[in-house]
Formats: sequence, structure tokens, C-alpha cells
Amino acid sequence: MDALTQIFATFGVTWPKFIAQVILFLIVYLILKKFAFGPVVAMFEERRRRIEEGQVNAEKIKKHLAESEFRCQEILRKANADAQRIIEEGRESSEAHSQKATQQAIKDAESIIVRAHESVVLDREKMVAEVKKEMIQLVVDTTAKVVGKILTPEDHERLADETSRQL
Repeated sequence: MDALTQIFATFGVTWPKFIAQVILFLIVYLILKKFAFGPVVAMFEERRRRIEEGQVNAEKIKKHLAESEFRCQEILRKANADAQRIIEEGRESSEAHSQKATQQAIKDAESIIVRAHESVVLDREKMVAEVKKEMIQLVVDTTAKVVGKILTPEDHERLADETSRQL
């Protein structure tokens, strides 16, 4: 303790003043702790809490963003798949329609060919009938000229029948 007193004396510190300063220091410290340090520490705690909340919210936002991007990619994949399916359905529908149109055109062409064939057959039969008629008339006329007599309607009839049978 003697050394301590000597140090205090060297620096000009006296015990009553030292104790008074320590008491004043403790009073100032307690007042500052209650009125200054408390609110400052509370403000720092509030700020630290808000920063932590901000970090937690930032993590949540990152997670939500990742989920949103995943959902967006999934929606795009589904939309692309739907678009591809619609294109395929359109292509198939177009091909089916084209095949139907082709088959209808083939049926129409066959129908036209059948009608044309029937028309040719009818025209041929008409022509044959006309040729027969003219042939009969020629035979009758020729026979009348060769025989040199006027043929009666019964002769006409008989010659026409004979010529028809022979043709």
C-alpha cells in the first residue's frame, strides 16, 4: 500500500479527491447507463433485429423467386407441350381432311367415268340403231331400184325384218 500511496503522491492524487471522483464516476455511469446507454443499446438491438429479419426475408424472397422461376419454367414447358399437341392435332386433322378430299375426288372421278361410259354406251346404241335404220332404208331403197317396182308397205316390212335379222 505504501507503493500505491507513493504513486498517488507522484501524480498529485489525494485519497479524499480520488474517492469523490470514483463516486462521481459511478453516479455518472449509472445515469448514463439508465438514460443514454439503455436507449442506444436498445436502438442497436432493434437495428440488429431488423437486419436479421431483412436477411430472413431476403432468404424467403430468394426461395420464392426460385420457386416462381421453376413454376414459370413448368408453365412454359406445359404451354410448349400444348402448342406442340395442337399443331400435331391440326396436322392430323389437315391430313385427314386431305385424305377425305382425295377420296371424294376419286369417287367423283369414278362417278364421272361411269357416267361417261354409260353415255358412250347409250350414244353407241343410238348410233347403232340409227345405222340399222339407215341400212334398212338403204336396203329397201336399193331393192326397190333393183327390182324396179314399187314396194308395198308389206314388202317394206318384210325386207326390214330380214335385214334386221341379218344385221
